[in-house]
Amino acid sequence: MATYVSLVNWTEQGVKAFADSVERGKAATKLIESLGGKFLSIHWTMGTYDLVAITEFPDDDTASAFALKLGAQGNVRTLTMRAYNADDMARIIAKTK
Repeated sequence: MATYVSLVNWTEQGVKAFADSVERGKAATKLIESLGGKFLSIHWTMGTYDLVAITEFPDDDTASAFALKLGAQGNVRTLTMRAYNADDMARIIAKTK
């Protein structure tokens, strides 16, 4: 499975309902699982972003589908990046030789 790091900001709608944030996180976990993915971790943060999430999905298409479905609810906007571990990076570097 591919790993993704998402930087998440609440929308105006989402921040108005901040008290529901933990429950929305649980609902997002169910959505991820329904798509064949997995939440590795979710952290509520201070600073530029309101949350940081680490997830796994079978492929980029599935990760994108999750981001679209989550964003369509109107509570958050996401910036999602594909992440590579050391083994992934070594494999990528080997292709350059």
